[in-house]
Amino acid sequence: MKLITLTGLLLIVVPIAFNATFFLLQRAFEYPDILRKPTDYVLRRFKEGGAPLRRLWYVFAFSAVLFTPVPVMVGQVFQPDAPWYLVVGTTIGVLAGAVQFLGLIRWPFLVSSLADMYTQPEATQATRDSVVVVFQAFHRYAGVAIGEHLGYIFTSTWTILLCIAIVGTDLVHPLFGWLGIIPAIGVLMGVFEETGFKAAGAINAISYILWSVWLMAFGIALLLSASVVE
Repeated sequence: MKLITLTGLLLIVVPIAFNATFFLLQRAFEYPDILRKPTDYVLRRFKEGGAPLRRLWYVFAFSAVLFTPVPVMVGQVFQPDAPWYLVVGTTIGVLAGAVQFLGLIRWPFLVSSLADMYTQPEATQATRDSVVVVFQAFHRYAGVAIGEHLGYIFTSTWTILLCIAIVGTDLVHPLFGWLGIIPAIGVLMGVFEETGFKAAGAINAISYILWSVWLMAFGIALLLSASVVE
């Protein structure tokens, strides 16, 4: 199978896998709205979800891992004429998948253990207070700072650099490049949610959906390009 064909398929499969598991988490765990609720509610809901919820979080985390080869393969598709900034962008794209994985993988392991400790009938108030502190600390550091903040920055930066490269080549129609910049900027807006910009969260969520659609469209365009070459 040609590299361009495999890359096109991956660009289609990865967004589908990510969004499918995200949708299942919405139904099973009220994610991501549940993150705005008290820790007591979050941990008890997680405990209620049991093994199926832990497995779902595990799959969701690894959907981020599936993304990491995408920037590498996309960069190779542009060879031997890949611009220098796309080479830099490849590293940034891999980091985007890595930091999102680090932010998500705490759920099936750390949060699962914390939920067990918190919901034990014999757990003292001191124990539960300690669990809440640990949960909040990892939520702010691994979830917000690493998974979300850095994830938004790296994902947006990689996408914008890729879009610039698309506009400057004839691999696919330049329009794909211009259209991709729009959701990329929207994804980046997510970093401003912590500053009090209330609309940032909604803009980010909608932009991620548009970004996923754009990735799949780009993948289809690569497949069509490969068929023409053949």
